Amino acid sequence: MKNLILAALATTALTSPVLANDITEFRIGILGGENAQDRLNSNECLRAKTEELLGVETKLFAPADYDGVIQGLLGGTIDMAWLGASGYAKTYLSDPEAVEPVLVKVNVDGSYGYYSIGFARKDSGITSLEGVKGKVFGFGDPNSTSGYLIPSIEIPTLTGSTMESGAYFGEVKFTGGHEQTIVAVANGDVDAGVSWADGLGNWEDGYNSGALRKAVDAGLVDMNDLVEIWKSKPIPEGPVVLRKALPEDVKVKMTGLMASLPAMDYDCYYGVAAGESKGFMPIGHDAYHAIIEARKLQSN
Repeated sequence: MKNLILAALATTALTSPVLANDITEFRIGILGGENAQDRLNSNECLRAKTEELLGVETKLFAPADYDGVIQGLLGGTIDMAWLGASGYAKTYLSDPEAVEPVLVKVNVDGSYGYYSIGFARKDSGITSLEGVKGKVFGFGDPNSTSGYLIPSIEIPTLTGSTMESGAYFGEVKFTGGHEQTIVAVANGDVDAGVSWADGLGNWEDGYNSGALRKAVDAGLVDMNDLVEIWKSKPIPEGPVVLRKALPEDVKVKMTGLMASLPAMDYDCYYGVAAGESKGFMPIGHDAYHAIIEARKLQSN
């Protein structure tokens, strides 16, 4: 059934462009994870394809933090984004009618999960969370699933402590994003940190996809200089979401474009999807109930 849905969506996306009803522009938000210019460069091909498909001016927005994209979706100034699961949960909890999840990235093995990966410099001698006790630990963004939410739940159960600075870790820092965490660890600015990866493929490549892979591709880090010190349980990949208020033809066309992107232009897809993977498949709200409940508990 999913293959039939994707085929139908792809057919829709590949039809000749027709001016979308009731919109004069389309705005795509890009979460943090790498610096703003690299995010814009990776998604420029998607912007151009969207503009051609919809027949309206299409703009990319790369806010400084995750909340910039979330607030844009809630306020109607961003129309589409690939959110993390925690970002989707915050958006939904803020306004259940703001967005709808339509697609999720599928890994090369057919799964749609990924991991929060804890890592440190190899020459630091740190090989586990115990080695970071009393030292500086870096997180990316408070609205990141792998960069904060999941570690903030799972790590305290292992350390028997809280995530507050001075409790177990000497200091807890928010770096601003995944790329910033990776660079901070590599440069020795923090002793260890977390980022995300699909957990498939080779460590030296930064795995097949994720922030570590993007950092390797950009020449920012040599994974042979780093060591994995912790790995979360599988996390559901975040959804591509569209504003519910968009015209239905726009939602169908954009879902179709994203679904057909790997077959249409894999190099473009690689940049948009942060590395090697199979493509996008349909996903719905029900897949994120557990993450939504986790965010509720975090806010209490």
